Amino acid sequence: MAVIGGGWAGCAAAVELASAGYKVTLLEAARTLGGRARRIETDRRQLDNGQHILLGAYGATLSLLRRLGVDARQALLSLPLQMRYPPASGGMDFIAPRLPAPLHLAVALLRAQGLSRADKMSLARFSSTARWAGWQLDQDCSVSELLQRWDQTEQLTRLMWRPLCLAALNTPPQRASAQIFLNVLRDSLGAGRSASDMLLPRYDLSRLLPEAAASYIGERGGSVRTGASVKAIRNIEGRLWQLDISGAAVGGNWSTYFSHVVLATGASQAAGLLHAIPDCDTSAICQQLTALEPEAITTCYLQYDADVRLQQPFYALLDDASQQHWGQFVFDRGQLDAEQQGLLAVVISAAADAAALPQETLARAIAAQLASSLQMPQLQQPGWFKVITEKRATYASSPGLQRPPNASGLPGLLLAGDYTAGPYPATLEGAVRSGLAAARAITLG
Repeated sequence: MAVIGGGWAGCAAAVELASAGYKVTLLEAARTLGGRARRIETDRRQLDNGQHILLGAYGATLSLLRRLGVDARQALLSLPLQMRYPPASGGMDFIAPRLPAPLHLAVALLRAQGLSRADKMSLARFSSTARWAGWQLDQDCSVSELLQRWDQTEQLTRLMWRPLCLAALNTPPQRASAQIFLNVLRDSLGAGRSASDMLLPRYDLSRLLPEAAASYIGERGGSVRTGASVKAIRNIEGRLWQLDISGAAVGGNWSTYFSHVVLATGASQAAGLLHAIPDCDTSAICQQLTALEPEAITTCYLQYDADVRLQQPFYALLDDASQQHWGQFVFDRGQLDAEQQGLLAVVISAAADAAALPQETLARAIAAQLASSLQMPQLQQPGWFKVITEKRATYASSPGLQRPPNASGLPGLLLAGDYTAGPYPATLEGAVRSGLAAARAITLG
């Protein structure tokens, strides 16, 4: 068995196959496992290529971590559902107590500051309407259309729904799928209390799951080869798959054969490999893959003196491009990892406009935004900064988007990735679920 791509989907697929007793070869072109959620080397220090939040609803991911022997209590900081803006910034303060659902949301709503009575009634109306509808729409529409249809106030949309949509779908509300948004809310806000918990990684993203997966695979007789790029795939008489591989990990160029292959690269790479398979019609699935519109995420790291500390592990921020306020969330990395004292990570989702700016211009604008919003003048002058943009962090989760299935239509060849058909947008949970599904199609097929 071969798995092409060592991101979270590929690692999940390889672990599932190894668990079923198969000897797996995991091939990753990069030197570090993790795909679009990984550790990278920079000229400053090792950093994640983006700051992530997991949810308590990510059952497949949390179950996989347990299987790999990762203690989630040590690896993840668990916080109750919250949307907290810096005091006096013009935002809101919403935090759910650790009470049984749905009481935790009711109490949070009653205690919320920065929302008028009309705003709170609007949020209660959204929740009751969604539950009454079973979190299901007869026809998909944009998140903006849904919010208007369900009479959501301007203030609540600005402070709650828009930032949640950007964080979950990495797509602006006017272009984002309302049904996919409802799916995420159903499994978090609409489920048990712990499902809405927000989980912040303490470990770097490669260590959190991919490297543990590599150890698991190796312990079961499999192999993990980084720096091994698959250049071509060929089907041999409908029975075997020939992979042409290059890279230092395989000593130059190498070809080998497998009975089954899970193609777990990014969507564009998958389309390129599928399109080039001789004598196989992959046009339909390639069309779906190439139709996916990439969306960028930018994370700006700013290093301050070690004694700089926020009052909370993270805050939401009011973004406004007209005022050069680009940041949407800020995380105090020092509260997650003792070795990162004074390091703040600011996230910008759907970041095309921000990413087009010169990095120094963007970093200085973010530092000024932090200093003003948090009322901490010292944040105006970081010791150093690092701007990291993943241009293809996700795809645009638009209404009615047709995503390819795990099945490629070719015998023994499966797809895995956060872009395959499923209820979630391009998230770590979506990737893990896809990888597990692709592997199970082999083990159960």
